[in-house]
Amino acid sequence: MDAAPEDELPPSPSRRAAVALRYEAGEPAPKVVAKGKGVLAEQILARAREAGVYVHESPELLALLMQLDLDERIPPQLYVAVAELLAWVYRLEQAKRGGPPPGPFTPARNVL
Repeated sequence: MDAAPEDELPPSPSRRAAVALRYEAGEPAPKVVAKGKGVLAEQILARAREAGVYVHESPELLALLMQLDLDERIPPQLYVAVAELLAWVYRLEQAKRGGPPPGPFTPARNVL
């Protein structure tokens, strides 16, 4: 049996991957501002945590986002999935400020 190409292997703790998105009001869509595997992924995650940025793990969404180039906006096919994730982060931030507790993140099943 042939080995799977490296990009098709699931991430392992020693070969973790990460993608950072940025969205600002008025922009047409979030864009990829950082991405990497292994040590670079760990650095992205560490900087996010240091900055108080929420980190969400979704292997399916990660695989799709890793295909994008740096500074590339997410494609329309991912709008719903990313919008749901941003809404979840917004609810977490509101709860942190004393608002109602957020519900669980439940992505649409047919998006990813």
